[in-house]
Amino acid sequence: MMKRMVMMGFCGLLALTGVVAGAKKEAPASKGTAPGDASLENVLTKKQLILGLDDSFPPMGFRNEANEIVGYDVDLAREVASRMGVELVLQPIDWNAKEQELNTGEIDCIWNGFTITEERKTALTFTKPYLKNAQVVVVKADAAYTTLADLAGKTAGLQAGSSSVDALNEAAALKASLREVIEYKEYLTALMDLEVGGVDAIIMDLVVANDNITRSGKAFRILEETLAPEEFGIGFRKGDLALANKVWETLEAMAKDGTLSRLTVQWFGADISMIGK
Repeated sequence: MMKRMVMMGFCGLLALTGVVAGAKKEAPASKGTAPGDASLENVLTKKQLILGLDDSFPPMGFRNEANEIVGYDVDLAREVASRMGVELVLQPIDWNAKEQELNTGEIDCIWNGFTITEERKTALTFTKPYLKNAQVVVVKADAAYTTLADLAGKTAGLQAGSSSVDALNEAAALKASLREVIEYKEYLTALMDLEVGGVDAIIMDLVVANDNITRSGKAFRILEETLAPEEFGIGFRKGDLALANKVWETLEAMAKDGTLSRLTVQWFGADISMIGK
């Protein structure tokens, strides 16, 4: 199933390449392991890699018409697990409690459009970033808003526990100008509320917004003015360096043999991945 990004959003994502490229790169998971790090050994022994995800976050991970969990991140993870010789187990989680699910051992990693932030880096082990993203504002196509300033006195929605919350908190002027901010458990509900006029705008991930507009054909559009550039990474328990390194090395091998590019083009219509570039 080919996914094609709407032109404005795709061009915006490419433009962000220059913005983010000038910033300091996120350090890779440290080579070597800490004493007692059995993270990779545990996964290989149980022959399962348990991936925690929000199963309503297209195109990264979502349920198709047959109620199967599919998506870009799912395809990447399935190939990684296959090359590691283990079964991929997809575990839907409450995104607002994702770190708790990881730290209690219910899952081995969070891999689902997971934005790398300074706060999260203190609590988790991250891979290098593999995909660029941004926080944007989605409105109805016939709305009068064209800039963030136009949202003054309006109501905005976002997903609880997401990086959209952080982006809005950092955009102090925008947040102060809003009449109300509504948190949703997931974005599909938020977008349905936008469609019926329950909110005036949704703050969300660019890649998710592009996919929803293209796939659903609904009358939404993305404001050109973005809140913040971001990068997606894969999160592991703090100190699980052996497993993080193995997953990243496998992704690098997929980049070299063309598998990563093929999957990225399949979902986005272009190779916008960051690995090996």
